[in-house]
Amino acid sequence: MHRLESIREVQLHRSLTQMQRGLEKESLRITPNGQLSQTRHPDALGSALTHQWITTDYSEALLEFITPVFQDVKRPLGFLNDLHRFTYQHLNDELLWVNSMPCLMGDELSIPIAEYGSSNVGRMKHVYRHGLWHRYGRYMQTIAGIHYNVSIPNNFWSVYHQLENSGEPLQDFISEQYFGLIRNFLRNVGLVVYLYGASPAVCGSFLQGRKHQLETFQQHTCYMPYGTSLRMSDLGYHNDAQAGLNISYNSLPEYVQTLQHAIRTPYEPYANMGVKKDGIYQQLNTNILQIENEFYSSIRPKRVTRSGERPTCALSDRGVEYVELRCVDLDPFSPLGITESQIRFLDVFAVYCLLEDSPPLSEQEQQCNSDNLQAIVSQGRDPDLKLSSPCTQAPFREWAQEHLNKMLHVAHLFDQAHQHTAHSAVVKAQMEKLIHPDQTPSARVMQTLFDNDQSFFEFAMNSAIETANYFTKQPLSSAEASAFSKEARRSTEAQRRLESEDDVSFEQYLSSFFAQDALNP
Repeated sequence: MHRLESIREVQLHRSLTQMQRGLEKESLRITPNGQLSQTRHPDALGSALTHQWITTDYSEALLEFITPVFQDVKRPLGFLNDLHRFTYQHLNDELLWVNSMPCLMGDELSIPIAEYGSSNVGRMKHVYRHGLWHRYGRYMQTIAGIHYNVSIPNNFWSVYHQLENSGEPLQDFISEQYFGLIRNFLRNVGLVVYLYGASPAVCGSFLQGRKHQLETFQQHTCYMPYGTSLRMSDLGYHNDAQAGLNISYNSLPEYVQTLQHAIRTPYEPYANMGVKKDGIYQQLNTNILQIENEFYSSIRPKRVTRSGERPTCALSDRGVEYVELRCVDLDPFSPLGITESQIRFLDVFAVYCLLEDSPPLSEQEQQCNSDNLQAIVSQGRDPDLKLSSPCTQAPFREWAQEHLNKMLHVAHLFDQAHQHTAHSAVVKAQMEKLIHPDQTPSARVMQTLFDNDQSFFEFAMNSAIETANYFTKQPLSSAEASAFSKEARRSTEAQRRLESEDDVSFEQYLSSFFAQDALNP
């Protein structure tokens, strides 16, 4: 804990009040009877391609809300609240699904792929999603979650750089430290999944035609008795082609090199599909990954990209700016899907991962981390669970308690900086979940099903209706609604402008995009 003491000595912890965070939240639009919406993205919400705050993810029915970046913990939640209030004014009789695992699913082709207009950039986003369909199927793409973006303030880095006696240029040091955070996050992400996982069950319609080992309740509900997050399981984002990837997190250059290698490496099953069929694009290319975003990970290093810039090129040119935590299930017991206390915990967890020693990750340890995570995903609430990978052999609760004990010291840093006790209080509250697994969101979901003798679908529909009532009972003022409507109109006009200004063919646009290479600038 020497880093903690050094930080206290120079009062560096005060800079933690300037940490910045933003939220990206996905929610499916559904019909009143709980089926996936077949309607287009509502015109009143603007262009999904160019809107700053309201877009779509894989499906036309999968809304994604994006908040600006704030220092105050409460403000991204307040902005997310306003986005919901505005959206509900324009959903007509539709609802937003508030669980991570999807609604009542029909045939795979009933899942409409998102449309972004006729511009080259819009077509590329659509074709990329077509590729995901052919590679992974559409069902997997309807799973929703929250991405938590967090950055450490610049005035922290400048002093920490000196404390660590680093001779590297500051931005290189920052990138190196973020990758240390990422490695520890991958080692410890199962703790977050246990404490906040909220998807232990799913409607059987999601699993049609798929083999699984889930138990059945109420005929159409499939669940894991001790499970925490089906979203993070092999039923979620999983693919044989990616299973063989060894993306390195040991440095920024290694990360960029291994990720770009996957984007350039052909994969025979995808080559057999071809890029086009009868003149229609099936995928962007026939390589293991079409683009960087196709690589599924519970955390990503990020840098805001310029127009048309590839993410790996931005990272290689200007270094890591923030990290995106992608392990957060929607909390069906919270109208926004995430709470202020959870944000405080994630902040502490991120800084804990930063300050702990973080040796390089070998391929064996990466596999160990994956094995540990899947054990916690499927059996996290089992009181007798033991982590049995070669790298970690310990009772789960003993392992988790050790991390939470250390996190409490980091939480005290936040408390001192903010002059309150909220951060240590939230860490102590998570310790209670180790003693009482029934307090975890996943246990509460299952207990609700059992107590009310209801299916997952019935529970999720009730949650969606209650959440809709919560937001519709607090409509935006005319001034607030006007501001969001203004952005919707601006985004629509911006899409039209993009479509009119394209001066190269789609084929030329793709060729230029993929010609960018961080390894050969």
